[in-house]
Amino acid sequence: MQRPPLEPGTPRSERVKSTPPTPPPKAGADAHSPDDAPPERPQTHAAWVTAAVERFEGPLTSYATRMLGGDVERARDVVQDAFLKLCQEDRAKVNGHLAQWLYTVCRNRALDVGRKEQRMTPLGDRQLESADERPQQPPEESGGPLLALLASLPPRQQEAVRLKFQGGLSYREISTVMETTANNVGVLIHTALKTIREKLGEVRP
Repeated sequence: MQRPPLEPGTPRSERVKSTPPTPPPKAGADAHSPDDAPPERPQTHAAWVTAAVERFEGPLTSYATRMLGGDVERARDVVQDAFLKLCQEDRAKVNGHLAQWLYTVCRNRALDVGRKEQRMTPLGDRQLESADERPQQPPEESGGPLLALLASLPPRQQEAVRLKFQGGLSYREISTVMETTANNVGVLIHTALKTIREKLGEVRP
């Protein structure tokens, strides 16, 4: 079907179909595409280590203190050594299992310090120590019937419970730290909790 011819005298602007105007850009956050946003700066190695210290220094100190018979000062040295080693470690090899790595390094260092102390300190010197010089405890560890019951457990059970509930590690991570199997970790924790529940029932009026 043909269009009817335009009448003579029709303005030329009406003969050509007008193009709709381009809408103005939106204001605010939509004015730029996501690609225009500046990229996030990656976390530096120093900032990564600092964040690890802030998160794990307290729990690691408590853990090492128990391993070293309550000696807070030696425990702090052990934890400091662990973080110094972290400074030298390849970040890519640690990411994803940082807690497990720190507790493993801390445990091995505490065991080394304990063995060295046993070799250097004769039994006679230990017997001459004052009975009032008791092992110190970190402030968050002192007091409380539950902590007293935990301290009465065998060392392996104590360690497994602390790694689980204070360190927040999984059974698999604890098994790596303690050099055992995940099943054995489960047995240790189950036995420890059962013993604590039984003893709590005995002390309740």
